[in-house]
Formats: sequence, C-alpha cells, structure tokens
Amino acid sequence: MAGRLGATSGGCMGADAAAVVVVGGGVMGLATAWELARRGKRPVVLERFARGHREGASHGATRNFNNAYDEDHYLDLLVRAREGWDSLGDVGGTPLLRLHGLVTHGDVDLRRIHERLAARGIPAEVLSAGEATRRWAGMRFDGDALWSPDAGVVRASAALIEFERRILAAGGDVRWSTPVAAIDDRGEGIDIALADGSHLRAETVVVTVGAWSRNLVGELGLPRLTVTEETPAHFAPVDDAGWPSFNHYVDPAEYPATVYGMPTPEEGVKVGFHRVGDEVDPDARPHVPTHLDTLAGYVREWMPGLDATSAVPISCTYTSTDDGVFVLDRRGRIVVGAGFSGHGFKFATGIGATLADLALDESARAAEPFRLPHVS
Repeated sequence: MAGRLGATSGGCMGADAAAVVVVGGGVMGLATAWELARRGKRPVVLERFARGHREGASHGATRNFNNAYDEDHYLDLLVRAREGWDSLGDVGGTPLLRLHGLVTHGDVDLRRIHERLAARGIPAEVLSAGEATRRWAGMRFDGDALWSPDAGVVRASAALIEFERRILAAGGDVRWSTPVAAIDDRGEGIDIALADGSHLRAETVVVTVGAWSRNLVGELGLPRLTVTEETPAHFAPVDDAGWPSFNHYVDPAEYPATVYGMPTPEEGVKVGFHRVGDEVDPDARPHVPTHLDTLAGYVREWMPGLDATSAVPISCTYTSTDDGVFVLDRRGRIVVGAGFSGHGFKFATGIGATLADLALDESARAAEPFRLPHVS
C-alpha cells in the first residue's frame, strides 16, 4: 500500500484488520495513536497526504503553548496536556515544550485568568505597563499585563516526527498517502473503505481529519464547522533581545481580531490575527495571504522590536466551531476529535489521551462542553 511505514512491525491484527484505526495523521491523530501505544495497543494511522505535507493545520516549527484560559474544561485539558508534553522529554537535546513564558495584555480580564491559574498552582503575575515594557522593550503596553513563566511554545514539526517514531517503536503502523473514502459502523465492527478500493476492518476508529471532518463523519451530528485559511507571518527582530509568547486582546475598532505570537528560532517572531481568514474549500485552498498590510500595521504600532517590512507569511487552516469549543466524543464505534478552532495544538497530548479514553472505554466521557449534541 502506497506510503505504508512499519509494515513489518506487527502493527495490524492481520493484513486487513486492526483493533483501533486512527484516521488522520496530523498532530491530533498522531498524539492519539501515541497514547494508545503507551497503553499497549498497536494502532494503525491512515493519513491521506504524504509525510511533511502543508495542506492542514499541523505543519510548521512552533505553536503557542498558551495557558491564559479561565474555563475549567480547558484548564483541565491543559494540565493533562502538560503532563503529556513533559513525558515526551527532550528530543534532539531540547524539550518539545519550550517554556520561555507568555505575556497577555489588552481588553481581557487578566485578574480572573490569574486567579484561575493560581488555583491550579500555575505560576503567573500581573505586571504594570511600565514593568512589562522594561522586561520586553520590543513590545508596547498601554495597561497591565499577565505574565506566566509556565508557558511558551511546542516544537510542532519535531513533535510530529517524535510521535510517529514512538508509535512505530511500540509496534503501531503509520500509513501516509492513504486516503480514506468512507467509514461504515456496522455495529459489530467498522469497515473502512480506502480510496484505492481496498478495505480495512477495525473494532474502533478515531477520526481526526480536521477540515475534512464533515465529509467523512458528518452523519454523527457534528456542529457547524467553518474552514478558513489563516496567514500569520514571521517578522525579523531588530536586535537580539529575548521574546516571550504573547496574546494581545486589541480594540476591535482598530484591528480585526486578537493578536497572538511567539519566537521561532531562525525564522523570527511569528505574529498573527486569530481566526480572521477567508472561508475556503480545503481541497482548493488558494494559499494567498490576507490581512498582511493590517498585520504589518499592527507590528509597526505595537512591536517596535520587529521590522514591520520583513513579513514572511505562513498559511494554515482553521476548522472552527461557532463558539470555538472542540468536539471530543464517541458515537457507536466511532470516536471523533474535531473543531479545534485554531487553538488546539497546545492541547494535543491531552486531546490524544481523551480520545484514547473514548476509544478504549465505551463508558468514558469528555467534559460536557466537548460532547456532541444529544441524539434522542
């Protein structure tokens, strides 16, 4: 089968059967398969694209490990994700989770977030604008800022490679360039029809296909999912001063959305508007930057430590629910993870653990906000 890895690793129950199949080999699918492998399973991962592709939402060097949440369901998931990232340890001599800290400022209730983090023992402190400016001269502040040293970035592309390595080492199987045409829950098991006409049987299937979720498992009662192309950019620093990760809740009369960003070694500082891209067909994505002039204007006004003329845009997709809340649930023998709405990557190890729970235990449930609507 084209693109199959680990074919001699014993990853399948037989040539055409497996206990658990994960459809979708982005970060969520690989994190789920790794978690299943940690529990003694031999999952099979099916991914429609080749390794290293840039058609979804998981490519690139870094993703923000942003801990500035005040909702219990996200904080619970964050704690679980942190345990997962820490357990992966160093890769290539560097942790996959790099904790250089996060600063959050603007029109948001910083003290509430601070209280919620403190209640879980996550270090954070509120700084005045003057204090924040003294620490990070490359940024401008017009009010208090929340600083947490227990945040930073995930080394995204390195994480994908490491997940795959560990899945294969545990006897699992990762098959690239293996698109799935249909999934049929027959009660006693799952029939997975591949695009090449062959079939794979599974006891349970986990579906983590991002922008293609509705096409493959729309009958499960998924909420509305909107696929957009987002184009943040890397900007070159004007000096070698250190940078934190950051969130800036801007005035909506001036800028279209919250700004986020992080330093990316050898690429600059990534800056982007959250969830402002045009809706697209994921199979016909234009890969054309949008809002780039506005983003450069933001950098010029708020980030004097960056060269606003140096933007190098990046393209990725968001697959978003209307309220930005993830879907983590099970219907019959099908488990689905979807709607990560541009803020899921940091949670990937926690999401993988949750989806593994759902796959292995029919009585398991994710937190209430993550569940599919009740079907009578």
